[in-house]
Amino acid sequence: MINKFSNIPLYLQLKDLILEKIESNEYPPNTQIPSEQDLCEIYDISRPTVRQAISELTSSGYLYKEKGKGTFVSGKKKIIDIKNFNGFTDSILDCKSPAEKNIIDINVIESSSVEILNNIFNYNTSMPVAQISYLSYIDNQPNSVYSFNKSYIPVNLFPDIVVQLKDGKSSLDILRGKYPLIPDKSKSILDVIFADNNDSPILRVQPGQPLIRVQNTLYSKSGQCVEYVCSKYRADNCRILFEGSKPV
Repeated sequence: MINKFSNIPLYLQLKDLILEKIESNEYPPNTQIPSEQDLCEIYDISRPTVRQAISELTSSGYLYKEKGKGTFVSGKKKIIDIKNFNGFTDSILDCKSPAEKNIIDINVIESSSVEILNNIFNYNTSMPVAQISYLSYIDNQPNSVYSFNKSYIPVNLFPDIVVQLKDGKSSLDILRGKYPLIPDKSKSILDVIFADNNDSPILRVQPGQPLIRVQNTLYSKSGQCVEYVCSKYRADNCRILFEGSKPV
C-alpha cells in the first residue's frame, strides 16, 4: 500500500505498485487498469500524483492509452533477433502469402513523391511505383501493433502487382515467369527516429516517441533493385537481440 510517511514520493510508490500488479499478472496484458479517479480513491492520493505515475509507466512502455476508453497494460514485447533478421523479413515479394499481411492500403504513386525512391531504383525520371502499407501485430492481436511497414515495388517490373495483391495472389503467382526478378540478396539499414503526427495514430504512440526504423532494399541475382521496404517498429514493444562470437 501507499505509505504517506515514507521519504519515497507518492507517485513512485504508486508506480511500483502498478508494476508489481503487471509483473504478477494481476493486471494481464491488454487489460484496462483502474481509472485515475478509481486509483485516487483506492490509495487516497491526488489526481496529479496518479497522473505522474501513469505518465511514466506509459512513457516506459508498460501502459498505453486509448482515447475515450482508458489506460491498458501493454502486451509482451516482440523480440527482433538480429542474427536471424534479414532484409526479406518484411518483404511482400518474398513472403509466402502477401494476403496474410495486415494490408491497410495499396496504391500506385510517383517515385518522385518519396525522396529516396528514384535513387534506390536508379530512375532518371519519376516512375510509377506500387506502395503497399501494412501493420504487424504481436501474436496477431489487434491491440498489440508493433510495426508499420511500407513496401515499394516498381510497376514497370511488376505491371499487375496492385491487382494481384488485391486479388490475394501468392508470391509464387506474382513471380511466375519472372525468375530473373526473384529477390536474392538485401541491404538493411537500422536507425532510431521519432514518431511524427502520421505515425502516431497508426502505431498508437505519442508524437515524439522513439521508433526503430529498418530500411531494407532487395535485389535480384543480377543486382537490380526489385523492392524497397521501410519498417517502423515501436521501441516500447520490441527488443533487439544481438548474438555474436569472437572470430577464431
